[in-house]
Amino acid sequence: MTVKSPTFQTTRWSLAELYPGHASPEIQAAFDSLEARTAAFESRRAELNPEITQPTFLSFIDQIEAATRELYHVYGFANLWFHEDTQNQAAQSFLARVQQTSANQQNRTLFFSLWWKDLDDPNTERLLSGSGEFRYWLEEMRHFKPHTLTEAEEKIVNIKDLTGSTALQTLYDTITNRYKFQLEVDGERKEFTRDGLMQHVYSPNPDLRERAYHELYRVFTQDGPILGQIYQTLVRDWRNENIDLRNFASPIAVRNLANDIPDAVVDTLIDVTRRNAPLFQRFFSLKAAWLGMKKLRRIDIYAPVVQSSKAFAYEEAVDLILAAFDDFEPDLAAMARRVFDQGHMDSELRPGKSSGAFCATVDPALTPWVLMNFSAKARDVATLAHELGHAVHGMLTAGLPSLTFHPSLPLAETASTFAERLLIDRLLAQETDAEVRRDLLFRQMDDAFATVVRQIFFAAFEREAHLKVNAGASVDDLAELYWETLHEQFGEALEIDEIFKWEWIMVPHIYHVPFYVYAYAFGQLLVLALYQQYKREGQGFKPRYLKILAAGGSAAPAEILAQAGVDIQAPGFWQGGFDDLAEALTALEALPLPG
Repeated sequence: MTVKSPTFQTTRWSLAELYPGHASPEIQAAFDSLEARTAAFESRRAELNPEITQPTFLSFIDQIEAATRELYHVYGFANLWFHEDTQNQAAQSFLARVQQTSANQQNRTLFFSLWWKDLDDPNTERLLSGSGEFRYWLEEMRHFKPHTLTEAEEKIVNIKDLTGSTALQTLYDTITNRYKFQLEVDGERKEFTRDGLMQHVYSPNPDLRERAYHELYRVFTQDGPILGQIYQTLVRDWRNENIDLRNFASPIAVRNLANDIPDAVVDTLIDVTRRNAPLFQRFFSLKAAWLGMKKLRRIDIYAPVVQSSKAFAYEEAVDLILAAFDDFEPDLAAMARRVFDQGHMDSELRPGKSSGAFCATVDPALTPWVLMNFSAKARDVATLAHELGHAVHGMLTAGLPSLTFHPSLPLAETASTFAERLLIDRLLAQETDAEVRRDLLFRQMDDAFATVVRQIFFAAFEREAHLKVNAGASVDDLAELYWETLHEQFGEALEIDEIFKWEWIMVPHIYHVPFYVYAYAFGQLLVLALYQQYKREGQGFKPRYLKILAAGGSAAPAEILAQAGVDIQAPGFWQGGFDDLAEALTALEALPLPG
């Protein structure tokens, strides 16, 4: 079967499948329904007791499931509408209204989770035994028992977040997404969004790369003290709640428990990656030789090793990705096409739109929505494949409840990273130009650095930054800390311009989801192992892989992966990913240098 797309153009997505608009009768009906559902749930509070029957207990969960699904629809609409234009004041206000509604619903239904966490063990086991597809969700809730506050305190935290951390995160987005960047390209001064500007850091022209980076940092560092203060406040808020009130052992332990990944596994992942930093220092030395430089600058790490940068029309990019998916499994290609066919793709460049890319699975029964900023570069094709991998992952969980379909963060990057590998294999199989093939091979190492080592050093910075902020560190102190992590990361392989000490204020994840970033490294190294299994086993691998994706968040990550023969407790598993990358680097080192 050959997958061929119709003629596609970069577009703005449609949210009509959720609601016609923020002021529509359908939206108001949803708010009214959420209120009615919440009131009905509250009225049953007295039914919760240790002797509750299994059917009555399950009826509570069914009510939670129905309300969660409806809230996801409303929240999904608000969030997607905001990200398509972060300067839209109506969207900002509506998102705030939805966040308030969500916090209100959480507070009024909080009594159920508190009762469940406090239930005695024998009755807990009795109810778990008949909970079916909700068992893991219930078990996960119990994991947080040692860190749960009183009902009154939990309500205060929920309300506080609206005008505290959540408001600051929205403020960060609003500030940084309004930035405009000026850069002279081909003798003409042009204005860019951040994503448009960042395309030039991959330029073969070293002067253009340098000017693009300096413009990026010029604009961001004008607000450096403000963005840094926002980060400090978010870090203090994280500590006040999670360490001082909830008694977590460390700031990162909060994320680890949410991911259901043992602290020791995350420590091992970070430690193994830091020990392998010299592997990529070696790669950057090789790249310097290919570029005819004595030593790379930090500005040059993503420079192509060939002097031409192949552009991809949008339709060509879509065709390539769908064909790569089809080669692996035709059903996955058909799923990915639904994103385009149903108008769930927002791919055009425009002012005010969120930078970067993401995929939002609002409901396991709905096709996910994908946002990206497509500018015809090879990296955009990889990004599109990545986000469509997320979308396919979401569609494969269609049979799960809203309470369990989202995979934990470490597993959330599995399908997306695997999709990128499928794309690269497709490109290598059809590309006959030796220079383009070489560029692809180098780009694989570039991407492995960006996804594994770079993200782990972000996480390492976060761990130290949280400690230092609590000890009174200033914004400048945090910049110096980041400067130190850069030198550990790159060693003597790079010359690093001092502007890069401010790179951390440009990383939205550390503001929005503290310690999210290690999930990228987890996913990349996991995919290296899974992809090797695929190469060895061929068709026999696919059912096992698809089962991992279809599991969503219905079981512990360690349990899901054990079915694929992966032991995340073993340091050797993580080292195996680096050994695979070392083989790829050795192959690159064997190529004759130009000239």
